[in-house]
Amino acid sequence: MIQATICTIGDEILIGQVVDTNSSRIALALEEAGIKVKGMVSVPDNSEEIENCLVKALKDSDIVITTGGLGPTKDDITKAVLMRVSGSKAMVEHAGQLEMVHRILRSRGLDVLPANLAQAMVPEKAEVIVNRLGTAPIMVFRGLGKGSGSLYSLPGVPFEAVGALPDVMGDIRAHYAAENIMHRNIMVYGVAESALAARIAEWEDALESGLHLAYLPNPLTGIRLRLSAYGGDPSEQEKRLDNAIQGLLPLLGEDCYSLGDDTLEHAVGTLLKRYGRTVSAAESCTGGEISHLFTSVPGSSAYYLGSVTSYAISVKEKVLGVPSAVIEEFGVVSSEVAAAMAEGVRRVCGSDYAVSTTGLAGPDGDERNPVGTVWIGVSGPLGTRTKRCQYKNDRRRNIQRFAASALDFLRRYILEAENI
Repeated sequence: MIQATICTIGDEILIGQVVDTNSSRIALALEEAGIKVKGMVSVPDNSEEIENCLVKALKDSDIVITTGGLGPTKDDITKAVLMRVSGSKAMVEHAGQLEMVHRILRSRGLDVLPANLAQAMVPEKAEVIVNRLGTAPIMVFRGLGKGSGSLYSLPGVPFEAVGALPDVMGDIRAHYAAENIMHRNIMVYGVAESALAARIAEWEDALESGLHLAYLPNPLTGIRLRLSAYGGDPSEQEKRLDNAIQGLLPLLGEDCYSLGDDTLEHAVGTLLKRYGRTVSAAESCTGGEISHLFTSVPGSSAYYLGSVTSYAISVKEKVLGVPSAVIEEFGVVSSEVAAAMAEGVRRVCGSDYAVSTTGLAGPDGDERNPVGTVWIGVSGPLGTRTKRCQYKNDRRRNIQRFAASALDFLRRYILEAENI
């Protein structure tokens, strides 16, 4: 299998000033092309370290893709390193990139400085893919490493690096016969990763050779099971993946909410649209997070009616109609209040379903509930139900977990109510 290494260059990445998003986008493109990513590495703006990294990567991989260090300032030193690594003896001007430098700077109303012109100079052994989005060229060096290795140097600016990928991947496909890689995603929520692994251990142990399972947890979406097939005919890969998934689904039951790289809010919306139902939300501790998730899905106006962010007790009582006696007896964070909130917003909005949250995201708890406690309410055709969840994260993560758990509780209720 053709293998690749991704190398990001820049002090700003290593000190955490800039988040490296280039590597993930490049890795996805390589995987889609049937090229296995062997590794990712970040190195500082230091000539020796960059050169050592590239030399090692070229020994280990067929393809090396770098980003960064191609700008017009003194700390942009990648080009000089590429000259040595490629065995180039001179720099030459590339007319296509020079024209692009002039065009881009003129369009921005900027002067063309000597430093900008220097960006069109490339090592003599470089093949150039003109960067249409910036002034730094995309360079390709062939015949490196084992003799058949290729090195692609991309700009570090994410807009330019991602914009270069179609051309870069086209060049890679033209020079390498990559194997087929096919992935399937199975989304699971409501079960811990360790418990899930134990539940499906026998199935996983029996997977055919060439199939590989990965567990990818996320607080907002649960666990994404990624089943991959490497090598072989695409139609045969598809059959093997289908057979394996058919054996997995009975083990997952309702914990599986999608056969795709999906989200809970999209899955809930799909159910609501399928049955022509509507939903509303009453949020306290989640502060609008559930509403945000609903409205982040295109077309959610077809089923999402609105919400009440009832952070204050007065709003719970005056808008949602939660009885003050219930709050006094059971406390704001309670099953009874969550139920009354869900019933209240369902009545106010006139929705088929409603979901509510009341809890303590942190940093403080109270005498009845520790930090990370949430009561979730759901109201609909089957009446009103509540559920208590307990998490131990920081405030932001707790809010995310509260919202995700509320969506999952609502999803399961809808499944039962619609007799699926």
